[in-house]
Amino acid sequence: MSPFIEPFNELKYKSLMDGLECTEINKSFILSDNEEFRMDSEYYEKQYLSIYNTLENGELFSNIFSMHDVSSNGSFKYVQNILKDGFEKTVPYIRSGNVGFTFLNLQDLTTISKEAHQKLPLSQTKLHDIMMARKGKIGGATIITENEVNFNCNENVIKLSVNDPESWNPFYVTSFLNSKFGMKQLERVSTGNVQPWVSIYQIRKMRIPKLSKKFQLRIENMIRFSHEKKMDSVNYYNEANELLLTKLKLNNFKPSTESISIKLLSESFIENGRLDSEYYQPKFDDLFNSIKTFSCKKLKDLAIIKKSIEPGSQFYCDDGIPFVRIADMNKFGISKPKIKISLDAVKDISSLYLRKGTILLTKDGSIGIAYKVDSDKKYITSGAILHLNIINENEILPDYLTLVLNSQVVKLQSERDVSGAIIRHWKPSDIGMISIPLLDMSVQQQIADKVKHSFLLMKRSDEIICEANSFVEKAIENGETEVEDLLNSWEMSNYYDL
Repeated sequence: MSPFIEPFNELKYKSLMDGLECTEINKSFILSDNEEFRMDSEYYEKQYLSIYNTLENGELFSNIFSMHDVSSNGSFKYVQNILKDGFEKTVPYIRSGNVGFTFLNLQDLTTISKEAHQKLPLSQTKLHDIMMARKGKIGGATIITENEVNFNCNENVIKLSVNDPESWNPFYVTSFLNSKFGMKQLERVSTGNVQPWVSIYQIRKMRIPKLSKKFQLRIENMIRFSHEKKMDSVNYYNEANELLLTKLKLNNFKPSTESISIKLLSESFIENGRLDSEYYQPKFDDLFNSIKTFSCKKLKDLAIIKKSIEPGSQFYCDDGIPFVRIADMNKFGISKPKIKISLDAVKDISSLYLRKGTILLTKDGSIGIAYKVDSDKKYITSGAILHLNIINENEILPDYLTLVLNSQVVKLQSERDVSGAIIRHWKPSDIGMISIPLLDMSVQQQIADKVKHSFLLMKRSDEIICEANSFVEKAIENGETEVEDLLNSWEMSNYYDL
């Protein structure tokens, strides 16, 4: 051997490899359990191989679940013909944006007819089925609770039914899927960059470790406890909304169903610049006649309205600033965005970060969803979300305004503004002109207090879910005995110290 060539140093080689995102694997490993013959480097990243090694002895999903989606009922054409039957649509139809939060996101649920629902039995929900998104917003899971039985789901949602609930607690499975072990497995097998997608076949190959029945039951109890907090939160929010409508004398409000309205030119086109008949439906007049007895102001006179940005997919990246889209928010909060944008997407990007007290309002697609930011966040919102900042909090409270924006008072106004449009887009100029009733400050404070308490309960509900997922991760990594004391302490402080 040449004196200039050092002998192979295995320790040095391993230390160099550890500092690189580089993996050395045998061809036999690539060929095993890889029918798609994935050769892309992302598939063999260290984080994914670490998860794979940890779960290698776990049970295959194909041995635990029955899996279906709407296409399980028949061909695409067959299903579409059923969905377009023309009957009244009353059955909730779950889409990918509704799942992945442990509990079903009931916001923006679409519907199908009862007749169509009955013809699509394989995608009907049953108690404790587990729903997963398979396209776009993939990752995470939702468990079906008592009030969500007999819904249906579309082609972008996969329904998992546990074959043996005695051995595999559906609540534990849901927590596992929402943990890093479930999320990373799904992330690994998904394909596509801009619009990720995963098939039932790929999900069948995922693995889950079988932990003790006792541990699984304790995770179930935590998730049920979280659900109780969530329901309490919803009840407080509904109380706040009911108080608002009662004070505005709208609690028994039933807008007209008449479709004919007669208007003078001076009170129609000349005043509003609108000639579409939908804009002048009598139900909108009913609303304005009801609230005109109260002091009202235009939104633009109560809050500064700012637009955000739409940088384009070319600025999407793996390591950047979380980018909040409409699918990531609802009236109770913002879920962790899956998309990030680079720091150089726009100049002075930090000026667009979310600030405590800012009210977010959606203007495209699912319009009229409002949420008040509870703390400063280094997040950027898409251009479909407006930022509202109160001008004078001695005149209107942020929590009160947020509730009004989510209420029937503004929903009807937004419906009027976007009526006749093929693509739902609420113009910022129209948003600035919506009428906001101003109740006495003492009443605003009562409403705001209920809203704040609702949000505290919802926050605690979310925290419990995160804690349950963390216990699952620790039990898989270190063994159940290692988390026994932590679980005991958690149960003592939450179940018994109330």
